[in-house]
Amino acid sequence: MLDSLLFLLIVLPVLGGLACYALPSRHLRGAVVVGTCVVTAAASLALLGNGAFATTPGSLFFIPVRGLVVLLDFTLLFAILAIAFKLKNKLIQLVFAAQIVLLAWFELFMATPTGAPTFFADTLSIIMVLIVSIVGSLICIYAIPYMQAHEEHLHLDRTRQPRFFLFLVGFLGAMNGLVLADDITFFYLFFEITTLCSFMLIGHDGTDEAKKNASHALLLNGVGGLAFVIGMMWAYSAVGTLSIQEIVAAGPTAQGLLFALALLCLAGFTKAAQLPFQSWLLGAMVAPTPTSALLHSATMVKAGVFLVLRFAPAYAGTFLATAIAVCGAFTFVATAALAVSQSNAKKILAYSTISNLGLMICCAGIGTPQAITAGVLLLIFHAVSKGLLFCCVGHIEQHIHSRDIEDMRGLSAVMPRVAMITLIGLLTMMLPPFGVLLAKWMAIESAGHNLFVIVMLAIGSALTVLIYARWGGNMMNAPHNAEPKHPSMPILTSFPLLAMVCGALLLSLAAPLLYSRLVEPLLPIAAYVVEAGSLRNPVGAFTLYPLFILLGFGVFYAMRQVMKTREAHRSTPYFGGANLPDSTGFTGPLRAPVPYQSANYYMTNVFGEEKLTIWINLGAGMLLAMLLGGALS
Repeated sequence: MLDSLLFLLIVLPVLGGLACYALPSRHLRGAVVVGTCVVTAAASLALLGNGAFATTPGSLFFIPVRGLVVLLDFTLLFAILAIAFKLKNKLIQLVFAAQIVLLAWFELFMATPTGAPTFFADTLSIIMVLIVSIVGSLICIYAIPYMQAHEEHLHLDRTRQPRFFLFLVGFLGAMNGLVLADDITFFYLFFEITTLCSFMLIGHDGTDEAKKNASHALLLNGVGGLAFVIGMMWAYSAVGTLSIQEIVAAGPTAQGLLFALALLCLAGFTKAAQLPFQSWLLGAMVAPTPTSALLHSATMVKAGVFLVLRFAPAYAGTFLATAIAVCGAFTFVATAALAVSQSNAKKILAYSTISNLGLMICCAGIGTPQAITAGVLLLIFHAVSKGLLFCCVGHIEQHIHSRDIEDMRGLSAVMPRVAMITLIGLLTMMLPPFGVLLAKWMAIESAGHNLFVIVMLAIGSALTVLIYARWGGNMMNAPHNAEPKHPSMPILTSFPLLAMVCGALLLSLAAPLLYSRLVEPLLPIAAYVVEAGSLRNPVGAFTLYPLFILLGFGVFYAMRQVMKTREAHRSTPYFGGANLPDSTGFTGPLRAPVPYQSANYYMTNVFGEEKLTIWINLGAGMLLAMLLGGALS
């Protein structure tokens, strides 16, 4: 039974992707994507029912699994090296050639099988499998009609969808393999498969910008892969095992292990696009929206956070832990500040993703039961809400031909259904009683011993509210007497959006259950007591269900008042001259019409990328140097 579930979660998505690549028919390809995603999601729920496990499959397709992984490791690295030569990028060539040499040395002269299980799952792994297999599957289904419209807009002579779905669906299998791997060489294989998949998906459209940004992503993630190989070799020298669980159990007392953990966390930083590595994820915005949604919510960047969280018990209470907490908090506040100056919706979501990932990594560094609870819950809630928001932006962009939030002004009148779904997604990211704010409250509370971290988390949280409230206000600013247009929405678009918006709401309601069933088993001692719909500890309490009841009454009252409104006389604002009859401006000098335009203030003179990025990157670089130097000393 367990071997079958592992096959469905890891191998089936890869086979489904290969089938998509081979099938010429768009309808057959769509059926394969839906079928693969449904089976993968069902398998993840079955794994949840199965519970924690450790296992070592003997073979796959009659090939010993260990030998197959070694073969795939080198095949993958040589394939990426070939791509690097095709790109004529010497840095990428150097990075992956170094990985090949180091991995060959490790496999030939250092590593010996230790009898540790190949795959291992605790509730953290199972949570990640659920995120990848359910949220990731919904995004893959959403991509079916999206990519058809995307290619119609580009007027392509020949479809590129087979290659796109090969890597999009295959990504799910690679991520499931990564989060379930206990053998660190297996982890490394899947870690680098995600690097290849992201490169292919970012460069999918084939424009010069897409190729450039894909190459940049390959380089930075290749640097992370190189750090991983060195950290893996260093950890093996220190502990003498390939098992991640045994490395974690050895803890910081093993001589030399702390620096190995620092290198592994550095690899996680690059994958999670933490400062100063954020540029690859911002560049990934040129990809089709399903790619952005998958990378930001369920796969690529979450792999980096998972890595840092997985090794958190091994460096808890050390200088490395404090450095990781400070680095994460700095990323949280700095990228939230950079998001303030943005009006491009995808870029806002990109910066806010990096910001929230920084908060998760900060929680891993703080390392207390309260902080780990916050980090894991944020991992769950952020995945659903951010996947939803990216998909909403993609759908909106295809109808209004813009992703600028200023062009979304009054969207509630033009596209009321998707505007309401988007608004709910924004609210779940910033307001109580929803899960993201609950996790942020836990994170700030857990950082009580570090005033510097608390200040950064508080400022970052305030900036996040500004970012999302401005966007939501734009959408609800509908013109007077506007008529809704209700543009059509394919079932394969509406179903993922409705599933994710319902998931964002219901998961917040289920936060106490998520804590007691999934998070608490990860902790050495209980962080909270679930009592009467509240999460309590000696410091304070978050009264979840009373807040939901209050929210329900508020929504009911607001809707009742809206239904009671009647047509009234409307006074137009004074613009500095006689208003034009249609109120679009005023009569100016020489009786010339002067149009007006309303827009938000983005404070680019304070928060602009060109003003802040270089200083923020310098600061992040110094923090990373501190992290590595402190771990080595």
